[in-house]
Amino acid sequence: MVEETDEIKNKVANSSLEPLNLGDFYPEGERISIDLKDHLFEGLILREKDFRAYLKNEDWTKYQNKFVAITSTADAIIPQWAYMLIASELEPYAKKVVSGNRDTLETVIYTESLRENLHPENYKDKRVMIRGCGDKELPLSAFSDAVALLKPYVKSIMYGEACSNVPIYKSKSEVQAL
Repeated sequence: MVEETDEIKNKVANSSLEPLNLGDFYPEGERISIDLKDHLFEGLILREKDFRAYLKNEDWTKYQNKFVAITSTADAIIPQWAYMLIASELEPYAKKVVSGNRDTLETVIYTESLRENLHPENYKDKRVMIRGCGDKELPLSAFSDAVALLKPYVKSIMYGEACSNVPIYKSKSEVQAL
């Protein structure tokens, strides 16, 4: 029988772990792909004159504040200048433009978001728990980027949840303290 004076203690809440949810750094905004296959002559080659006509007539304002990946799903050789021309047109409107697929886009914008918003110095000498579950689908690179940013500042980094975690890194001072 439990006595009335026995108190349930939340050891996780009282621990010295600093939780870090990488989903908090997820850059909000619509993601769009522009597929250069749609501008190939007979699905094989990019004709400069036709391509420049497309660039001139396209309403670029529809990409306002969007993240844009310029890609090609065709089995064709696309000249590098085609990507550059589209990027030049998008620059005044889009939040971010990358040459590559959606995975590349997610990696680039997430890396930038972490570098701008994580502030690793706020975790100086702390034991950080990078959360493993969340409602956002994050690029795999987000986790390694977070480790690289935090490592110079923290005592340790773990991944998962407090009740079930995987040690990732321990500083030399943390190892010596054990």
